[in-house]
Amino acid sequence: MRVKKLCEIVLKVILFFMIWLIGVSIIPVPDIENPAIWRMFAELIPLLVISLDTVIFWLIEKRKISLYLTDNWMKGMIIGSIGGMVWLAIPTIIMHGVQIICFEGSNDIPLLGVWFASALLNVIMQELLVRGYLYQMLKQKGNIIIATLVTTGIFTFLHGGAFEAGVIPVFNVLTMSLLMTVLLEWTKSLWVPIMAHFMWNAIGALVLNGVSLAEDYPHLFITAFTGNDIFSGGQCKLEGSIVVLVVNMFFVTYILYLWRKKQNR
Repeated sequence: MRVKKLCEIVLKVILFFMIWLIGVSIIPVPDIENPAIWRMFAELIPLLVISLDTVIFWLIEKRKISLYLTDNWMKGMIIGSIGGMVWLAIPTIIMHGVQIICFEGSNDIPLLGVWFASALLNVIMQELLVRGYLYQMLKQKGNIIIATLVTTGIFTFLHGGAFEAGVIPVFNVLTMSLLMTVLLEWTKSLWVPIMAHFMWNAIGALVLNGVSLAEDYPHLFITAFTGNDIFSGGQCKLEGSIVVLVVNMFFVTYILYLWRKKQNR
């Protein structure tokens, strides 16, 4: 890759990311007393900023980069939703079966639908930031390996708390990002990783209390994770468990197989 081309790519990545960071930092969240409505606006603002950021850079590229948002979007949402529920169900069922996960009660959550909507806004923002324009630009001007490495690095940076928690949480974040990327490549629809990611976050956090979102997100079930931290995930719960790591690696391998099989037809 020529030095001039490399510099152009690096500059675009930095500018794209910095515009999003600056936009998010200068636009205040409205002072709203209701926590559910406040959280919805707190997730909506970063999404609006990354959407505008994406449109600007997409136009700069003269619309030559496909974002895979409009083609087969309904099919993509269905595949992503089903896939995400299966992805979350497997480790949950295994861990519940061996009594690592125990359900001890439930909470009453006002405006539960608003909390789910907020979780969806957050996931759309993350996937647009990581696997939207940036991924496709890096893939087009570089190659798929560069695009995957850079965007996986950014995704991991966005989940920086994993580094404080240990090696397994970091690998879970990395393999989750890889899984979202291979889902995108296999289906050519950004809605597949969006909905799979949403199911993991929304059901995993708001229902099972096993996935970490912002601290103010409530949870429907009172859930205890017991036993050795390697299996229970410790303070990271599902996202710190080696069971999830194995499941992630299985799905990455399986989707890669399906993708390669599709390419060879």
